[in-house]
Amino acid sequence: MAQHTLLLVLFDGVQSLDVTGPLEVFSGAEQHTPGTYLIRTASLDGGPVRTSSGLTLVPDGALDAAPRPHTLLVPGGQGTRDPDPRLTGWLRTHGPGAPRLVSVCTGALLLAAAGLLDGRRATTHWAYCDRLARDHPAVTVDPEPIYVRDGHVATSAGVTAGVDLALALVEEDLDRDVALTVARHLVVFLRRPGNQAQFSAQLAAQTARREPLREIQRWITEHPADDLTVESLAARARLSPRHFARAFREETGTTPGRYVDRVRLEHARRLLEDTADGVGEVSRASGYGTPEAMRRAFVKALGTAPAEYRRRFRPALTH
Repeated sequence: MAQHTLLLVLFDGVQSLDVTGPLEVFSGAEQHTPGTYLIRTASLDGGPVRTSSGLTLVPDGALDAAPRPHTLLVPGGQGTRDPDPRLTGWLRTHGPGAPRLVSVCTGALLLAAAGLLDGRRATTHWAYCDRLARDHPAVTVDPEPIYVRDGHVATSAGVTAGVDLALALVEEDLDRDVALTVARHLVVFLRRPGNQAQFSAQLAAQTARREPLREIQRWITEHPADDLTVESLAARARLSPRHFARAFREETGTTPGRYVDRVRLEHARRLLEDTADGVGEVSRASGYGTPEAMRRAFVKALGTAPAEYRRRFRPALTH
């Protein structure tokens, strides 16, 4: 491949891990395959910036003097809450010329403020998805995935999701072996697809206030292969099916059926990643009953079949 220039935008209040996480991935790829990436960092005036944790970063130079990038990467942090108008102005002017636009965490707020996400699907840190959707109605915000690709624009969720996205881009630019080598060096797994949820099923839903419903949540997690119909769960909670379904949704923010679907998918993913059990065995242990039912669930939620998911995201198979 031709050398790609990667320009990483720095500003006061940037989140240091949003910068250093992707930076380590791309620099690791450059060390593995010299001539792949020309990496540059830049701030508005070329001066040092202070991160949200108090760390001072010294850029290579000013944004206006930076080379035209192939990949323009915008990190997040407290500095995205009330950004310098000059920064959003620079992004508005120069962003459209970048063949690849990438944001980490709340860096999506800066891209949106510059009009670079209009008409696109995007994500950001779960705590700021509502704000992104409210302030920028032209953006289709998806709060679920750890990163989203829409054409040449890629947005990611909080901190570690930026590493996942950077690894995916390295795999795209070079190949899986290089990305896997970088992941191993950083002691992270090359295993999370972009459409994996930011939260596990238990964290994605609220914890119910009442003990009977909390107990049902625990039961579902511990017994994904059992009868988890509304009628069965309602009987366990000693409520009528109608009352149970209404109370569960009010207290957890999701329906019993959707909660069960998430738990089963998560359980099946873990078995595919961490065991050598066959697809049929995994489907039964996760409550799907048949491999075909599990395949349909995986394709719908993750865009890939179970066997392909295992091939790509089970680290043990690559050693």
